[in-house]
Amino acid sequence: MDRPDDRPDHRPDGRRDDRPDHRPDGRFARRPAALRARRYVAIGGRGPEDVVADARGRVLTGVEDGRILRLDGLLDPDAVRVETLADTGGRPLGLELLPDDGLLVCDAERGLLRVDLGDGSVRVLADSVAGEPLRFCSNVVALADGSVYFTVSSRRYPLGQWLGDIVEHTGTGRLLRLAPGSDTPEVLLEGLQFANGLAPSADQSFLVIAETGARRLTRYWLTGPEAGRGGPFVEDLPGMPDNLWRAGPDGLVWVALAGPRVPPLDLLHRAPDAVRHTAARIAVRAPYRPTGTIGALAVDDEGRVVHRLAARGSSFRMVTGVCEAAGHLVLGSLRERGVALCEPPAPK
Repeated sequence: MDRPDDRPDHRPDGRRDDRPDHRPDGRFARRPAALRARRYVAIGGRGPEDVVADARGRVLTGVEDGRILRLDGLLDPDAVRVETLADTGGRPLGLELLPDDGLLVCDAERGLLRVDLGDGSVRVLADSVAGEPLRFCSNVVALADGSVYFTVSSRRYPLGQWLGDIVEHTGTGRLLRLAPGSDTPEVLLEGLQFANGLAPSADQSFLVIAETGARRLTRYWLTGPEAGRGGPFVEDLPGMPDNLWRAGPDGLVWVALAGPRVPPLDLLHRAPDAVRHTAARIAVRAPYRPTGTIGALAVDDEGRVVHRLAARGSSFRMVTGVCEAAGHLVLGSLRERGVALCEPPAPK
């Protein structure tokens, strides 16, 4: 991870280049800054897919065997504490901390869950919609009015065959809402290409949805004249967006890039349905080997890319989550057995 993708964002005279990363026409205006790792922290479990930070700088994550872990003391390799808070009995993915010492969990096998961080108890909030099991819940946010919004990545492929959905380009992802006091989710938006990460705007007037299979961020309006409608937010990303994390109410939205753009895949997505379906059947049988090109973005509520970081030749692969904690960027991964601590971007 110590080999940057490109030169840092400085001009030949040594002064920082403060041009915007993202131009109005949607193209990226300049090369990314280096994503530099400082430390790898083993956590005693595989696949910390999402990472979120609490008010004390501790990081929570869920791993492959169903456990919810809390990581404390990340700055001291000899003093890192890994505490098991709960076991969902499934496969936890996206997490959302609640102000009452609760944790919302999107479990790929069990649905939308609530974990009590005090006693470790797990309660199912929703496991089906219109009689269809929720088998691939991905990410979740809770808003001030008590509403819970969450994504379903695919209605056709389970987590273990996620690559099939990316290849086939099924467009079966969804955005759902669970109203306060309800156990029946409602579908707000359909036709999403592998709906994944989710984050609210600072004023909670809209949601940002990561569509991994389309390399874009989509906006869904919650208030105003466009309420109930979705539309483009940031398109043609340089990689496949995964989990999103908002750095506080007034902070930026961080976007984990799970892999780089794959031009042959873009071409395949334009092929007939039968061709994509056949390719997907082959893909789910082949071992997936992620590349060493990883990255992360930070965007503001206007859809401007404020930070763009990347690295080539990284030994830490398939970045599926990113958050800020202990003065670092913390990276999670669907495949690794730990998290990576990276230098934060320079202020702009």
